[in-house]
Amino acid sequence: MTKHPKFTSIQRLRKLSRLLDNAIAIPGTKFRIGLDPIIGLIPGAGDFIGTALSAYIVIEAARLGLPKQTLGKMVYNIVLESVVGAVPIVGDWFDFAWKANVKNIELLESHLGVAQESQKASRWFILLLVVGLFMLCIGLVSLSVLLIRLLLNAVSS
Repeated sequence: MTKHPKFTSIQRLRKLSRLLDNAIAIPGTKFRIGLDPIIGLIPGAGDFIGTALSAYIVIEAARLGLPKQTLGKMVYNIVLESVVGAVPIVGDWFDFAWKANVKNIELLESHLGVAQESQKASRWFILLLVVGLFMLCIGLVSLSVLLIRLLLNAVSS
């Protein structure tokens, strides 16, 4: 028996979300972390990679026919995690707790099968979301490079 392509996509997105947000259990606690906050510790590139992987979940959700409103909530989760996550130390702790990818998978699953054809997001809307997330990634990398330069200048002076 062959699995439905929609079901396969959802399984793949669940696995990615789990890997990014909940893959590693912290011994002695009920808390789990994923690779996203760990990758985020890499100056500049970490925030870019984490945001790009999270954006992939949104793109796939759009392909599965989620409405604009739900896609907007998903992007909000990513933007909040990315922007606050870019703040040194505080942002790293926020990344451990916020888990935007888990929230986005929950949104995806709660709206699956509910969206009608007329409610699907248009290709232009999806393109706008992707371009916006890409610009956010570039901004985060630029901010990280600027902060590293300022730190190096302060240390070398």
